[in-house]
Amino acid sequence: MRQIAIFGGTFDPVHFGHLIVAETALLQTNLEQIIWVPSLNPPHKQAALFEHRLEMLQKATTDNPAFTVSLVDVNCNGNSYAINTFLELSTLYINTHWYWIVGLDTFQTLPRWYRIAELAQQCDWLIAPRPLSSQTINESELICKQVEQNLTQQLSSIHWQLLHIPLVGISSSLVRKRCRDRQSIRYLVPESVRAYIAKHNLYQE
Repeated sequence: MRQIAIFGGTFDPVHFGHLIVAETALLQTNLEQIIWVPSLNPPHKQAALFEHRLEMLQKATTDNPAFTVSLVDVNCNGNSYAINTFLELSTLYINTHWYWIVGLDTFQTLPRWYRIAELAQQCDWLIAPRPLSSQTINESELICKQVEQNLTQQLSSIHWQLLHIPLVGISSSLVRKRCRDRQSIRYLVPESVRAYIAKHNLYQE
């Protein structure tokens, strides 16, 4: 049985923090593949055009054979929901043990996800701690256990583990802010992504 992880997100833009999380997941859980899924229509935020976010993600991941970028959300109707992404991918990759990569903040919102009772039991959840957080591993584990307890009350079981990653304080919002302020984003994103942002004048407003 193959071991594959889904890494969904807005990736607006993708940055080295995302790549460090993905590489750590590969090593820590012996994954064969990570499928990156950029959201077509994120339900709770405004984002750059999908075409731009997709192109940057492809440029950032092209040199790692274990990384695949999926267009599964292109086929969705309306907003992008995780359960729809999973159901679509599970028909394409049979005989697979699934993992799902999320940040700790996102993991805390799981009880409010659409059809989470169905989705939670289908994957093992790999959780990235907050960048440059003052929280200890024990505190992060406590937060995850609280989420687990909440989901159990919804009649959903869930398996999760924390990723042991370097706490690098890079975020997409930081990259966008630096672009708006006309500051350098070198070493925050891959050079190919930095060049693409400059060429298309992204995040200037």
